[in-house]
Amino acid sequence: MMLSVLLLLLLVSGSQGSHFLGTMMTYYPKETNADGSVSVILRYKVNFDSCSYNDQWVCGGNCGNETQTLALTKVEEVTGEWCQSEGIITRLLPNNTGFETVLAGGGWINNIQNGVSSWRAVTDVELRNRSDIGKPNTSPQTTILPALRVPSNCPRNIDLLAFDPDGDTVKCRYGNTSDSECNPCTPPSVLSLSPSCSLSFSPTNSSTELPYAVQLVMEDFPTQSITLTQTNGLQEVKTTIDAISKIPLQFVLKVGLPVPSCTDGLYLPRFLSPTPDNRAQLYIPVNQALEIPIRAEATASQSTELLYSGPYNVVKTSWGSGNFSLTWRPSVTEAGQSHPICFVAQANVSGTFYHSDLRCVIVTVGNTTFIEDASTAGPLLTTTTPMTLPATPPLVTTVGTVPATPPPVTTLGTVPATPPPVTSPMIAATTPASGPQYVIALNMKISTTLSLENDSDTIITLIKNKLIEKGLPSTITVRLLSSSQVVVTTARP
Repeated sequence: MMLSVLLLLLLVSGSQGSHFLGTMMTYYPKETNADGSVSVILRYKVNFDSCSYNDQWVCGGNCGNETQTLALTKVEEVTGEWCQSEGIITRLLPNNTGFETVLAGGGWINNIQNGVSSWRAVTDVELRNRSDIGKPNTSPQTTILPALRVPSNCPRNIDLLAFDPDGDTVKCRYGNTSDSECNPCTPPSVLSLSPSCSLSFSPTNSSTELPYAVQLVMEDFPTQSITLTQTNGLQEVKTTIDAISKIPLQFVLKVGLPVPSCTDGLYLPRFLSPTPDNRAQLYIPVNQALEIPIRAEATASQSTELLYSGPYNVVKTSWGSGNFSLTWRPSVTEAGQSHPICFVAQANVSGTFYHSDLRCVIVTVGNTTFIEDASTAGPLLTTTTPMTLPATPPLVTTVGTVPATPPPVTTLGTVPATPPPVTSPMIAATTPASGPQYVIALNMKISTTLSLENDSDTIITLIKNKLIEKGLPSTITVRLLSSSQVVVTTARP
C-alpha cells in the first residue's frame, strides 16, 4: 500500500529536476448549502525557471469533488530566470470538515545555499463555521515574486503582505521539517524573521550571486476565543494562541554582487509618489478597472522595469522613464473577495540587476459601495463601524463629469499617519451603474483634535495631498461643506 501511494505521488508530480522557485496558496469559502455541503476556492501560484514546467497540489482528507476553474496561466515572466503561473481550483465538499493539500516533488534551482533539495508545501484549509463571524474561515491573503534580489553589502528589510479578511492576527514562521512542511526546512542564515512577517537581511559582502530558499508558513489567529462548529454539531474552541489555518509562502532570495551605494534611488530603485504605500488597502467594484500608478527611479541605472505578482489577468503597462501601471478588472466571481498584488522595480546597471523594496497592496472587490478600513496601517483615518451611502439621493454629490464608456479607473488607498491623530472615521464612495455621467462622492466622518472651524485649511491640505499621492489628478478640489461633510471633486476629460 505504501508503494502505491509513493507511485501516485511520482505520477502526479509533473516537474522533476532543479528548477523550482517556490509557491503560495490562499483560499476563500464560497458558499454553504442547505444540505451542509461547502464549496471553497483555492488560488495558488507555482514558480519555475521556465513557463514549460508545472505541478499539481494533491488533496488529502475531506476533498470532495474538484473543478479546475483556471488551469495554470502565466502571471509574469523574467526570461531565463523565472516564470510565475496561477491556478484556481474550486472544491465542493460534502461537509465543512477541513482538509490538507500538498505540493511536493522535484528540486529547487541549482546552487541553493541553505541545503534545501526537494520542494514541499502544505496548506491546511479550515471551513468549520466560526462563532464570531457566523461563516467559515478565510485564509490570510498574500503573494510574492518568485525571486527577490538584495545586494550582499546592504542591510535590507522585506515587509511581506499579511492581510486577513476575517480580521484575524496574521503571523509568519519558518516551516518545520518535523511537521513535513518542507523538505527540509532549513532557514537562510542571512535572514531573520519577525512574527509580523518582516524579513531582515544581514550583509554578507559576497562576491558571487548566492540563492537561498525561503520557506515560510503564514497562519491566522483569532483576536478572541472562538468556537468552530462542524456540520454534525461537533465543536472546538480556538484561543488567541491557536492557529486557525496555515498557508505556505515560498520564494528564492538572491544575494547579489555588492552595490557601490546602498542609498535608495541611485543603484537601488526607489518608489516615488503616486505609488501606493506598502500594505495599502484598495477597492474596486466588479467589472470596473483599477489602475495602480507606480513610479520608480534609479539615477545610476541604465534601465528600470517593473516586476509583479498578482491575479493572472493583471495588465502591466510601461509609460517610460520609470512610470508604470498595473490594471486589473475583476469579474463577478471575485466579488466580496480580497486579492493581493506585490511588485518591485528592477534596475539594470551594466548587466547587474538590483531590486527596490517590495511593495504590496490588497484589493477588495465589491459591488458599487466603497468602504475602506485603514486601521491596520497606522493611518490618518481609521474605521470603526462600516457605513454605506444611500443610492438616492447621495449624501454628497460632486459636479465633475466624464464619459460613461469606458468606465473610468479608480485608484484609492489608505491614508497614512500624519499628526495630529484622527480616529473613528468612515470612508465611502458610490458610482452610478450607467448613464452619461460618472460621479464620485466621498463622505467622511472625522473625529480629531484639530478644529474644523479653525484648522479647516490644514485638514483639507492633508486629505488632498494624500488623494493626489494615491493617483487622483492634482486638479481635484477638496471642500468642507459643513462640520460633517467633505467633498472631493474632479473632472476628467
